[in-house]
Order: sequence, then C-alpha cells, then structure tokens
Amino acid sequence: MELSPKDCLKKAILDTQEKVRDYETHAKNIEDEAISNCFKKYAEEEGRQAAELQELLNKY
Repeated sequence: MELSPKDCLKKAILDTQEKVRDYETHAKNIEDEAISNCFKKYAEEEGRQAAELQELLNKY
C-alpha cells in the first residue's frame, strides 16, 4: 500500500521524535562528556527536523 504525502509526513515526524527521545536518553545515561554532548547535538538536530516536518504537515 502506498502512503499519501500527508501519511509520509506523519510517519517521518513520529520517527524523528522517537530519535530525539532516544538521543536525549543516551545523553543523560552516558557519563563520557564527549559522547553525551554528541547525543545532545543529535537530539537538537533531529528536533529541528521534526519541527520542519510539522510545519510542512500544517501547511498540507
């Protein structure tokens, strides 16, 4: 079954939000500061992507 553009956006938003949660959890649970900071950066980047996808969905 082929997904509509709206469905693709919804799925991408959910996937990206899940990555944000995962990266934030890793950042909190890892004591090595360099690795923790890396995961924090990834969480922020994914958060920006999720926000951009949400804007597209809102326009749809």
